[in-house]
Amino acid sequence: MAYLDQFLSVIVKHGGSDLHIGEGEPPKMRMHGDIMPIRAEQVTREEAIQMMSEICGPHNWEIFEGRGDLDFAYEMDGASRFRSNYFKQSNGYGAVFRLIPTKIATLEELGIPVVVKQFAHLRGGLVLVTGPTGSGKTTTQAALVDYINQNFSKHVVTIEEPIEFVHDNKQSTITQREVPGDSSSFPAALKAALREDTDIVLVGEMRDLETVSLALTAAETGLLVFGTLHTNNARKTVDRMVDVFPAERQPQARAMLANSLRGVVAQLLLKRADRPGRIAVNEILIANAAVAAIIREGATQKLQDVIVSGKAQGMQFMDDTIWALLEKGIVSAHEAFMKAIDKNRFKPFLSAEEEALANAAGAAPDDEKRLAGNFVKPIGAPAAKRAVG
Repeated sequence: MAYLDQFLSVIVKHGGSDLHIGEGEPPKMRMHGDIMPIRAEQVTREEAIQMMSEICGPHNWEIFEGRGDLDFAYEMDGASRFRSNYFKQSNGYGAVFRLIPTKIATLEELGIPVVVKQFAHLRGGLVLVTGPTGSGKTTTQAALVDYINQNFSKHVVTIEEPIEFVHDNKQSTITQREVPGDSSSFPAALKAALREDTDIVLVGEMRDLETVSLALTAAETGLLVFGTLHTNNARKTVDRMVDVFPAERQPQARAMLANSLRGVVAQLLLKRADRPGRIAVNEILIANAAVAAIIREGATQKLQDVIVSGKAQGMQFMDDTIWALLEKGIVSAHEAFMKAIDKNRFKPFLSAEEEALANAAGAAPDDEKRLAGNFVKPIGAPAAKRAVG
């Protein structure tokens, strides 16, 4: 058992999503959106090195020491797998470990609208799953890939950094490639996918011009491409796809996107008011002739009207989805206000105190909340190092 495992076990035991390790800070856990210390004592340099070097191996540690960043997946046991990110920071070493469920949830279990399944039936084109960090994009994509895996005989290539959910072959053949271990970069792996008799390719990160350009080309040439962007809604997603290109190439980029885009699934996680936990909310854009024309014109402000008027086709606007949860009492007025696009729509429901706080904080994250009790003793503490309270 690695020394770090006692800390990761706290995350698993208490239903947390992330473990934060930072030299000079107590270890912390994110649970239901809040970050809270899991013990009072700070992590020392000696302890940080022991935690981090032991599980990544000498080769990866050497890469991290030289580069200052490292991404990899760590399997603590058969039931617990973590996406790991190491980084150097002003106080020394730091790391964040995101718990990846080993069982892939279905789209129904995640509460994703059933219309999203129709994207799995497409023969080609581009589908973008978007949202801020920690909004469950990867989980939703994994559910979509698993739905394909159970219902279609396809060759699906995933390009990830690192591989998070592990897919076993069911009806489909799933090839999972990790950057930089299996391929040097996203563009290199995407180019290779065009020569691998691929039906569907999942691109874990579309963050640079070459990757976006190759994804659009692949979608135009007949592949079904699922891509990920860190945008909050459909309009911002379309703008980001075009804005990554230099000005002189943007008209061509708009034309390519208009031809290849099949849909956008934007996702946010909202803290529940009715019980502990969080709930996913989605904006869904299904591309049609009107959407293609809007993209070609560069008039993305018109997309909201198309989404709102496209309910019969399964489209939904983010604020309408948040509104429905507020009406049912599933989320608070404050949470709805903080996550909404049109904040004025939700402002009347805030208390005077909440409105003042919202105005002062903008969309600042919640304050850290202290969790009572030490779950894990620091290195060198009198109690057994691996005992978890």
